[in-house]
Amino acid sequence: MAIAVTERLAALPQLSKAELRALWKELLGANTPDGLRRGLIIRILAYAMQEQAFGGLSERTRNRLHELAAGFSGKAANSLPTARIKPGTRLVREWQQQKHVVNVEARSFEYRGTHYDSLSQIARLITGTRWSGPLFFGLKSRSSRKMEAAQ
Repeated sequence: MAIAVTERLAALPQLSKAELRALWKELLGANTPDGLRRGLIIRILAYAMQEQAFGGLSERTRNRLHELAAGFSGKAANSLPTARIKPGTRLVREWQQQKHVVNVEARSFEYRGTHYDSLSQIARLITGTRWSGPLFFGLKSRSSRKMEAAQ
């Protein structure tokens, strides 16, 4: 498996812009953002391919990286708001004239009788595209998402 991923990564720079865009759509489920430079497209695709093959960073690791980045930038380590939702909370979102209800449980989210590990999984199921689950369900705003991305 690692060899196949290594070969796919090595082939990325040789792909045409159209092939890169098609791979982006396949891996990330959306169109490539306008104005994104080729080099950045390749780096993002490389990360997505590795994340798909080997798994992404754990939440604990992401939190630790945010703390380290905050330390280097001089900002408070807790500058990133994290939404803690209590079990029993019901999230309701209307999407394309349909009401979608998610029940928050202790370690998962229940949607239409199925349990999911993250709100983002449910948001993707509903919309057919990658969404931040907390953003989709209104638990954080776009401006806080932009702040988070900048840090």
